[in-house]
Amino acid sequence: MEQYRIYRDILCIDLKSFYASVECAIRGLNPFTTPLVVADKSRSNGSVVLAVTPYLKRRGIPSRCRLYELPEDLGIIYAKPRMGTYLEYSTKIIGIYLDYVALEDIHIYSVDEVFLDVTSYLSYYKKTSEELASMILQDIYDQTKIPATCGIGPNMLISKLALDLESKHSPNFIASWMYEDIPNKLWPLKPLSKMWGIGHNMERNLNRLGIYSVGDLAQYSRKKLKRFYGVIGEELYFHAHGIDQSIISEKLVYKPVDKSVGMGQMLFKDYQGDEILQIFLEMTDEVTKRLREKNKKAYTVHLGIMYSKSHPGGFSRQITLPFPTMSEAEIYNACLDLFDKFYDGSPIRKVSIRLSQLVEELHIQLNLFEDVNKKLTEQKLGQSLDHIRLKYGKTSVFRGSSLTEASTFLSRSKMIGGHNG
Repeated sequence: MEQYRIYRDILCIDLKSFYASVECAIRGLNPFTTPLVVADKSRSNGSVVLAVTPYLKRRGIPSRCRLYELPEDLGIIYAKPRMGTYLEYSTKIIGIYLDYVALEDIHIYSVDEVFLDVTSYLSYYKKTSEELASMILQDIYDQTKIPATCGIGPNMLISKLALDLESKHSPNFIASWMYEDIPNKLWPLKPLSKMWGIGHNMERNLNRLGIYSVGDLAQYSRKKLKRFYGVIGEELYFHAHGIDQSIISEKLVYKPVDKSVGMGQMLFKDYQGDEILQIFLEMTDEVTKRLREKNKKAYTVHLGIMYSKSHPGGFSRQITLPFPTMSEAEIYNACLDLFDKFYDGSPIRKVSIRLSQLVEELHIQLNLFEDVNKKLTEQKLGQSLDHIRLKYGKTSVFRGSSLTEASTFLSRSKMIGGHNG
C-alpha cells in the first residue's frame, strides 16, 4: 500500500452544531450549556429540526428530528431558521481561513466544513499542524463565538475520519491520525455506515458478502470488490486502508451535465384540487426561468404529487412533448393534463415539477399550429422579466394571482434553501 500513500498536512475543520451555535452566539449564550434547537415552530409540530446545540446532543437529542419528538421538560429555546445570517457567518469564517492559507489550498466541503492543506505553511508559521489547527480554531471562536473541531491527517480522507470519529470527543476538539492509526482506530468500526462514504444501501450490500466492519472490508479481495461494484468497490477498498490521493490545490472544477431542471415544494397546509393550480403556475414560472438561464428547452415534463398524512399516497407521472419547449404556457398545460388524469381528489401536501430531456436553445421550433410572432414575443417577455428580477429582486415583478391566499410566492421569496432567510 505504500506506493499509494501521499503525505500532506491536511486539516478538516467543522463548525460545531453550526446553525445552533450561530443562534447562541447572537444571543450571547454558551451552546454547551444551552438547550436550543433551530426549527420553525410556526409551520407545524411536525417541522424538521435543523440543528440542536451540543448540550442537547449530549442528552441524546438527535440533530435531525421532528418538533413533536423533542422532550418537554428541558426548557428548550426555539430559534427560527435564518439562512442568510448563517451564510454571513460562514463567509466571515472562510475569510479567517484565508488569513492563514491561500485560496487554492482550501476546499469548501459544505457551509460548515472545509479542508485546508497547510503542508507548505507549517515552516512559515513555525508550528506543528496541531498547533496551527489550535490557533485557527481559537481565532474562529474569538471572532465569531462559534466552536469548531478539527481532524488532521496525511490526506483528505484520513483528516475527515479523524474529525468524524475522534475530534468531537477530544478535550481540545482536535484529533490527528496517521496511516499507522488505521488498523487500530478505523478497522474496528461497525456498522459500516458509520464510515464516511458508506451509506445504508452499500452497507447492506457489503453485509451480504460477510463484510461487517471496516477491517473486514480492508481484508476482502480488491479484485472481487471491483468486479462486484466497479470503481466504487475499488475505492472502498482503498478507503478502508486510509488511501486517498486527492490534492486540494490540484482539484478540478466539476461542471455538471444538465440532465434536468426542477423544484419541489412542501406546502404550509393541505391543498385541494382548485387551490393547487396557483402553485403549479408559480412553480412553472420558476422552472422555465431556470431553463432560460441555461439556454435549454425540455421535451419531458414530470409532475409529482404527495398527499397529506391523512391520505397516504400520491403519484409521479411524466409526459413527453412532440417539440422541445421553454414556454410557461406549454409546461403549465402539460402539468394540468397530468394532474387531471391522475389526481384522485385527496388533500395535497407536496408538489414537484421537473423538466428533462434538455436540448440546447439554438432556435425556435416552428409548426403549422402556432403563431410564430406570439412565440417570439413570449420568449422575449420571459427574458425581460428575468433581467428585471435579477436587477431589482425576485419580488420586483410577479403575477397578480400571487397575492391570493393560495399563493406561496411571497413567503417563499423570503427564504433561502426552503428556510427562513
